[in-house]
Amino acid sequence: MNIANKLTLLRMGMVPIFVLLRYLHLPFALPISGIVFIIASLTDMLDGHYARKHHLITNFGKFADPLADKILAASAMICLVDSGLIPAWSVIIIISREFAITGFRIIAASENINIAAGPLGKLKTITQLIGLSLLLFYPLISPGIGLFFYYFSVVMTVISGIDYIVRNKKVLDLENI
Repeated sequence: MNIANKLTLLRMGMVPIFVLLRYLHLPFALPISGIVFIIASLTDMLDGHYARKHHLITNFGKFADPLADKILAASAMICLVDSGLIPAWSVIIIISREFAITGFRIIAASENINIAAGPLGKLKTITQLIGLSLLLFYPLISPGIGLFFYYFSVVMTVISGIDYIVRNKKVLDLENI
């Protein structure tokens, strides 16, 4: 197993640690959970960069990397809904988009088509991770800027999802629906 895939597995392994820290009622557990989330988020950039630079792109990585990202982000969003910082409807929009695009990618993969993330999807992910990272440090910092980034990511979730499907509509066999 290459280093990029190990970083992906590390990110997945950090999720239970992050969640546990969110719910421990110990001094400094909340900020430490935020730090764990940020480190896990950074492994996403590192593993992708490393895999591309060293030509280590694998089928496992193509599957596990986006899955790890979704598990990490969904875990943070659910924790933030539970703490009352973000509304459930926004998380439903984000998770629904992720399921739809994942299904779309599965259809594409069944046709031996690999669809890379587009620039709007990357912007969505970056703003989402920034917003979530900032919100995870509440009450140490005001949630204002974190909410701005988070809600911007919700808008980008919808826009990038539509863009993704429109750009890749050839994958759908619309004549056989």
